[in-house]
Amino acid sequence: MKAEVLTQQRPQEDIQQDITQTEENETEKKESEKGSKKSAIIREIISWVKTIVLAFVIALFLNHFVIVNANVPTGSMQDTIQPGDRLIGSRLAYLKSEPERGDIIIFRFPLDEEENYIKRVIGLPGEHIEIRDGLVYIDGSSQPLEETYLREEWYEKNDGISYDIPQDCYFVMGDNRNNSLDGRYWAEEAVRYGLADSLEEAEKMEYCFVSREAVLGKALFRYFPSITWLASNPYDKAEEE
Repeated sequence: MKAEVLTQQRPQEDIQQDITQTEENETEKKESEKGSKKSAIIREIISWVKTIVLAFVIALFLNHFVIVNANVPTGSMQDTIQPGDRLIGSRLAYLKSEPERGDIIIFRFPLDEEENYIKRVIGLPGEHIEIRDGLVYIDGSSQPLEETYLREEWYEKNDGISYDIPQDCYFVMGDNRNNSLDGRYWAEEAVRYGLADSLEEAEKMEYCFVSREAVLGKALFRYFPSITWLASNPYDKAEEE
């Protein structure tokens, strides 16, 4: 009789074991799902980090070896370039050629190479340049340089200036000649900063000019607040005509 009772109770124990096993399986399944979700989140984070790092490396490479991203704070190049304009310049523009007269270049400021300036190339290496009555004469030419890009009549520091431009150097000025701290003023600034004892010494030390190695690139286009092409050279058009 007792044996029959034991036989009847055994299936209940098996059911309880099955329930316990099922609960354990569900717990393991939930823990596994949590682990899978956690792993998926970690993989997603790693993927985003890789993307951000790659984008940063590409941007760093482009900015140091391919393009120059410039923000213009002053009006020295008006009306060609306005204060607040943002530009892209090409570091590759002069790999196989040299800056030409009329090019707008981005360069390290001769008096402080931590600062970048943007101006237009007026005088080339080895040239003699004279400024008389608001006109620029190259190598003693009787015909002044035609400057259709000037903002207005030029009356500030526009007479009695001459330079012999050293080799591998350029003389640059802003298009807004009446409000541009450019090559005409840099010798005076060098003396004021204590970099030279006289204007003559400052000129000999080439503070009036932009050295070839200081040229970072050629301005290509403005992208803010509007897109405008800047790489066209006005003297190329004059030659075609």
